Order: sequence, then C-alpha cells, then structure tokens
Amino acid sequence: MSNSKFKRHTVTTALPYANGPIHIGHLAGVYVPADIYVRYLRANRKEVLFICGSDEHGVPITISAKNENITPQAVVDRYHEMIKKSFKDFGISFDIYSRTSNPLHHETASDFFTKLYKEGKLIEKTSLQYYDEEAKQFLADRYLIGTCPHCNNEKAYGDQCEACGTSLNATDLINPISTLSGKIPVQKETKHWYLPLQEYENWLREWILEGHKEDWKSNVYGQCKSWIDQGLQPRAITRDLNWGVKVPLKEAEGKVLYVWFDAPIGYISATKEWAKEHGEEWEKWWKDDESRLIHFIGKDNIVFHCIIFPIMLKAEGSYILPDNVPANEFLNLESDKISTSRNWAVWLHEYLETFKDMQDVLRYTLTSITPETKDADFTWLDFQSKNNNELLAIFGNFVNRTVVLTHKFYNGKVPEATNFSDSEKEIIAKIGTFPTLIGTAIEKFKFREALAELMNLARIGNKYLTDTEPWQKQKENPEEVKRILFISLQICASLSILCKPFLPFTSKKLQQMLNIQIDDWQKGGEITLLPAQHQINKPIYLFEKIDDKIIEEQIQKLNDTKQHNLPKNLIVPEGKEDISFDEFQKVDLRIATILAAEAIPKTKKLLKLKVDTGIDVREVVSGIAEYYKPETLIGKQILMLANLTPKNIKGVDSHGMILMAENEKGELMLVQPSQLTIPGSTVK
Repeated sequence: MSNSKFKRHTVTTALPYANGPIHIGHLAGVYVPADIYVRYLRANRKEVLFICGSDEHGVPITISAKNENITPQAVVDRYHEMIKKSFKDFGISFDIYSRTSNPLHHETASDFFTKLYKEGKLIEKTSLQYYDEEAKQFLADRYLIGTCPHCNNEKAYGDQCEACGTSLNATDLINPISTLSGKIPVQKETKHWYLPLQEYENWLREWILEGHKEDWKSNVYGQCKSWIDQGLQPRAITRDLNWGVKVPLKEAEGKVLYVWFDAPIGYISATKEWAKEHGEEWEKWWKDDESRLIHFIGKDNIVFHCIIFPIMLKAEGSYILPDNVPANEFLNLESDKISTSRNWAVWLHEYLETFKDMQDVLRYTLTSITPETKDADFTWLDFQSKNNNELLAIFGNFVNRTVVLTHKFYNGKVPEATNFSDSEKEIIAKIGTFPTLIGTAIEKFKFREALAELMNLARIGNKYLTDTEPWQKQKENPEEVKRILFISLQICASLSILCKPFLPFTSKKLQQMLNIQIDDWQKGGEITLLPAQHQINKPIYLFEKIDDKIIEEQIQKLNDTKQHNLPKNLIVPEGKEDISFDEFQKVDLRIATILAAEAIPKTKKLLKLKVDTGIDVREVVSGIAEYYKPETLIGKQILMLANLTPKNIKGVDSHGMILMAENEKGELMLVQPSQLTIPGSTVK
C-alpha cells in the first residue's frame, strides 16, 4: 500500500533504557530522524501518533540499584524524569512519553502473554541455567561474567561480548563467575516459556525477503536476511528475576517476562494511555490495515523490531505489522565509539545547560551526519563549523539582511512587486520546487538529503541577495529593489515553513519575526505567503557565532575523560637501540587496504588477509584472529611493513607484516590512518 493511501501513521521510537541519560548517539540514530518525519507528516495534515517511553525493566537496572543500595524503582524514577525532560527541552515532539513500570503496561504485557499461552503459541521447556548458591538466585545474563569463546575477552557478559560484539548465551561463557558473589556458579534446572521463532521462518521469507526487498533500507534487509538464512531458534520470553512484568501463571513464581518481550509491547500500552487521556480509541492505531506502523531504531535493535516483535504480533493475530523500519547505523564521537561506561559521550542534558537556546544547532549537525548507511562521526570542530559557516553565514545572514533592509526601506512593510523579469520568474519557479524536493527525501528516510535541499533554498536566497545588491540600487532603481526584497521575503517565509521539521525553534523565531503563523507544508514555496503591505517585526538573530573558547572547553572535557580512563598502572616497554637513518630508509612502510580476510584452518590466532598495497595485491598472514572477525576487516586501511622477506606460514606465502598496537591488556589493535587515503601511500 502506498504511503498516500494510509489514513493514519503510528510512529514509534526505541524505548530508551532508564539506566542513564540520553546522548547524541541516541539522538542521531533514532530520535531526531523520527521527529523530523513526524513533524513533516503533521505539516501535511496527516493523522499521526508519535509514541515513546522509558524501558524500565531488565538486569542492568537491578545491578545499578544493588550498587547504589536503592530500589530499582528509584533508579528508573530518576532517569525517566531526566530523559523525559531532556526530550521535551530538545523539541522531540512525542504525543505520549510513557514508561513500562506503569500498571497499564504490566496489564497489557500480561494479557499479551496470556493470549499466546492459551492459544498454544508458546513452548514450555526445562533447561539448565547458572545459579548462585550463595546469593540463592538464578543468574541472568548481566549477573555473569566470563571469557568470550570468540575473542577471549575475559570480561564478556552472559548475553554479549562487548569487545567483539558477539551475542552470547550464558552457557557459552568460559569460566563464568557470578557478579553477585564472585563465586563459580552451578547449573540448575529451571522452567521457562519460549516463542518458537523457527515456526515463522517461511512467513518471514515471504513478508520481508520478498515483500520488502525494494522499500526497506539495505542495512535492515541484509541483517534480516542473515538472521533468517542462519535459521531461527526458540527464544525464551521469561526469565528468573524479581524486577519486571510478572509471568501471569501460578507455576511461574519468581519469574518475569523477558525485557525484549515486554518492551515493544510498551508501544501498545503507551497508545492505550494516550487514548485514555484523550478520550480516543486506541485500536485503530494498531489493528486497522489503513494505519501505517513505522519503527525508528538503531541497528542494534533490528532483529527485535523486524523479526521478533513482528512474530509476536503475527502470533497474536489481530495487529498490523510494521510497514517500514528505517534503522540507522551508529554515531561515533571524535573517532571513538560512544561508551556510557567510559563516559565517552555528549549527554543531552549537559548540552542543553551549556549551549542554552541552541537546540537547533545540534539538531542540524546531527541531521547533517545522520548515520543512514554507515557509522558517522561527531566532532566539536565540525559542530562549530556547521553553525558558523552554514546556519549563521548562510541561513541567518540571508534572513537578517532581508529583514533589516525591509525595515530600512519600507518601515517593515512588505513592498508591492510587479513586472518580474525572466530571471526573477526562474527564481520564483525554483522556490516552488522545494516542498516536493525536501518532502520526497523525508518520505524515503533520506534526512541528510532533505536537510541539504533545505539549505540549498537558503543558499539561493543568500546568493540572490548578494548578486542583486539591493542596498546599492534603492536610489536609481527602487522598483527593482521592491521586487528583490519581495522575493527574498517570500523565500524567508518558505524557509520558516520548510525548516520546521529540522529546526523547530528557528522556525518559531522566524515566523514571529515575519509576523505569520503558517504550518501547511504545501504552502512552502508559494510566492504570496507575505502579501504586500504586510507588517513584519524587528529583526532578531536566528543564530549566534560559537567562539573557539567554548569548543576548546568541550574538547578538553573529552580529553580529561580519556585521561581518566587510562589504566593507572600502565607499563610501557623500554625503548630499543637507536638505528641510523640509513637503516630506517630500508624500511618500506605503506598504507594498504584489506580486500578479503579468512581464518586459517586449525589455528586460533591466524588470519589470511588479501591486501592492496598500491604496488600489488598480495597475501599476508596476521596473528589477530583473537581480536578481529574476518568480515569486520574487509575495507579497512592498515599500516604494513611491505618489504619484509616472504615466508610460508601454514601453507600461505605471507609477504609483509600488518603493524599493530598493543594495549595494557595485551590486546592487539589496528594502526590506521585518520582519513582514507590511496593504497600504497608511504609512511614517512
């Protein structure tokens, strides 16, 4: 069904985990794109419900509560209010921001489980799980720590290794230890209920692999295909824990619904809450085929929203399925992965305190680097440049000059313009194309492209004003000046409408300056938004210059964090003997690009890499299999010693050496150029 045929739009965003504040990675990947999309739909007079809320169950919350010696409820209460306020202050325009600790959510999730249980859609299984005899408790994933079987990281959790990113089962860990007591756990039988994912494989192939091959993003489609092709297995929907939605069965004492099962049901319970508050029916948003369901998420949530939650909805039988799931990749910070545990992040609540009334600068910057198809990087210098060289120098400069001149020449009244020249008619026609240009990109979830088109409109206005120089022509050609400022004012009015999804605070200020209230997207681009003699208000600055000092402070703050994270007992190896310059000249160090990578059979550490050195394509054996999966290396640029004498290693003629750095844990890390360069670039 095409987008235009849907009567209404149910738009959800991933529920942020109430165990910490919001950071820019969350905003860039999920909440800013979703807000742009929803504001655009509203401006087109679409019926929209924008849903979110705090995810308040799960093991990390119970661990935080234990560490702080407070209740889990106290933890989630603190962060729920912080997150909710941050979103509101940042202009994320949710219709409802709920929470999964609400009684209505517990009731909704319990009813959902009960229906599946009564209809025989679940599997009951008894299995061995780790149990802490001292704490007298079964150990959920984060209560276990051990060695990852894939990369040998000794601090892997029972659900995932954060070093290599591999999803794990608790029983996969080598030498597991309970984080509650520090003791070795035992295995003990426990009963749980499972969702039989494998029974829906054929349906998923038809629904996703055939039905959404053309309209879902390639990263989403590819991950779904990989999961389905590997074969799905039953997945537990209950766990042994006290914090969460209680399993509504007599024999399930001490068990709760798994957080991945109850959290997406939070979208439904939030809709019920909104409907109750507004005297509306909730079911039309979730059970009417003319409603379009869209999930905005990050790539780490693809499997839950594209495979598991749809299976839950399909099994229940009365719900619509997501029409699209425009998941984004991750955002890095200053070329390093954002990490809450290392405090390597820009926190939204702190940003709002430091950069007062500058929400739109961050919204603009994050939209311009939205990680739509690959990971992106936020830097403070780029943030400053986006503000000073784009928002201020182009958008703000154009609006300010137009409004100032209108007050100077016409006392703030829109001049009457007639007899447009051919070149002016061309500009007027060009202005009229932007609602469609920007809107089409938004509808395709191409937010970077949409923002670029918005700025193209501002550039057209800025260049037009600069080229025509009305300040030079008022005496000799006042009629031309009237036309110039009339057209410029109409561009300003169009910008005030079309920028609202991206820059809502700027839109409000600009419309106040122009003395209008227009939020109809289709009027953007019209040439009569401001009629002749319409009185506009005094000019105000839309943007302010960001000085070097405040950016330097933010960079220093990150540097301080980096220093704090360094191990205090780092032992650096002693330096080696000096060599002569002539000896160094013999060394051929080059940048190479990895074209292919595979494990060498019957070895634990060795990978065979095919690399482009710029002078040839050759094979190199490298002992990095403990730290890198072969598929993650393809396309990476590395530093290599290119003129090392070839040697046969495990049947492979290895010509060269990949140079690595070793950290304080003895782990090897690639040494890479800070920017892409051509293979064969020499290191001097």
